[in-house]
Amino acid sequence: MTNITDAHVKVHFRLEVDEDGWPPASVESLWAVDLGDGTVRLDNIPWFVRGVASDDILRVDVDEDGLRWAGETVRASENCTIRLIVRKDGGSAAARQTVLETFHRLGTTGEGIEQFGMVALDVPPTADMPRIRKLLGHGETKGWWHWEEGCVTAAWSAAAPA
Repeated sequence: MTNITDAHVKVHFRLEVDEDGWPPASVESLWAVDLGDGTVRLDNIPWFVRGVASDDILRVDVDEDGLRWAGETVRASENCTIRLIVRKDGGSAAARQTVLETFHRLGTTGEGIEQFGMVALDVPPTADMPRIRKLLGHGETKGWWHWEEGCVTAAWSAAAPA
C-alpha cells in the first residue's frame, strides 16, 4: 500500500464467518482511493475478503452514517491475493519477514500481521507465478505454512508450478 492521502477512504466489506469462527470478524475495512464517481481503487491487500485484490476498482454504496460499503467490481486489476498462515517458528515476526522477503524476490509485495501469524501477498501479473506456486506448495509440504487463494486470475490458474 502507498502512503495514506486525503484521497484515501475506508471501504467496508461484509464477511461470512464459517462454523469454525473464521474469519475472526464480520467486517473488513480496506483503504482505497476515491475516484470521485461512486467508485474506488483498492489500495490494500485484503486479509479476509475473497474475490478482490489490490488495484481493483469497485463501486461503493454510502450508507446513512457515511460509511462506504463495497459493491460490484467494475474493473479487476489482474493482481492476485494469496494468504499464508505461517507455521514455521510459530509464525514469529522473523518467520513472517522471511516469507515476505522470499516472495518479494519473485515479484510480490505483502505484509504480515502478528495476531494470526499471517502474511498477505499481492501478486501482480508481472510476478513469477510458476515459481510462486511451486514455492507455496513446497512450503506447505514442509509444514512452513498453510496458504489459500483469496483472489486469483486466469493467468494464475494457467501458471503451472515451475
